[in-house]
Amino acid sequence: MKRVLAILAFLCVLAAGQYIVVSKFAIRHEMLSLFDAARQRPISVEIAVRRDYETKANLGLWKLPVAIISNGNTVKATEYSFLANVLAARGYLVASIQQDLPSDPPLMTHVGQQYVGRREVYMRCEANILYVLNTLKARQENADYDHLTLVGHSNGGDVSMYVAKQHPELVSKVITLDNLRVPFVLNDRMKILSFRSKDPHFVTDPGVLPTPEEAKARGIDIIHTGAQHTEMSDRGPDAVKEKIQATLDRFLRDSASSALAPADRTTPMFMNPGDY
Repeated sequence: MKRVLAILAFLCVLAAGQYIVVSKFAIRHEMLSLFDAARQRPISVEIAVRRDYETKANLGLWKLPVAIISNGNTVKATEYSFLANVLAARGYLVASIQQDLPSDPPLMTHVGQQYVGRREVYMRCEANILYVLNTLKARQENADYDHLTLVGHSNGGDVSMYVAKQHPELVSKVITLDNLRVPFVLNDRMKILSFRSKDPHFVTDPGVLPTPEEAKARGIDIIHTGAQHTEMSDRGPDAVKEKIQATLDRFLRDSASSALAPADRTTPMFMNPGDY
């Protein structure tokens, strides 16, 4: 058993090292400062894309899958590079959107209201995503904007789930890190991966998570990490981030979009902290 654990630990370190090398040399990062004139709202976006895949797309030889990352409350969009690098390494055009501004009202909780009263926040973030997508379409036409992968932490995870619910025709995958308010989308055409924390200060609302039976039937992967809610960003310890990276990479490999391979919904990764 010790030998098996040692091998697994080595593989995690090796995978982490590969992402460090890839992110430093192979992935291009760019900051965009956009402005939605209709809403008089600035939107800052960090783009991450592998240079070789971008070159193939520019030559019309490759269609880049598209991933949108939405930040958690009080966390910067640039603090999810450990996720963006995995996605970009897999050939994605990744856009990390700064969903909140210092001038926005504080994120409040209203018990008894749908989504604890945060629907307007989700709608604002949905408008941000749609605006960024329209901008990207003008910049990179050789990308797949009809099979989006939405990624988000905490409030950003709720935003991702909300947008997937509103636009199921555009979303093929949803990846959340401890979304707490918006119930999971139950859609056979959508693959979902969710990392869950073990944190008494951040409790998932009733009805948000699917039952184990629903998860198995819909191919929803629930990963109980045992980590703290606030550790699911670049601020978290390397051990947590490396395990999330490895699981995310496996998920992307096994649930590749139709251009690569069909999603396998028969073996959901419903894992417990001890397994993780």
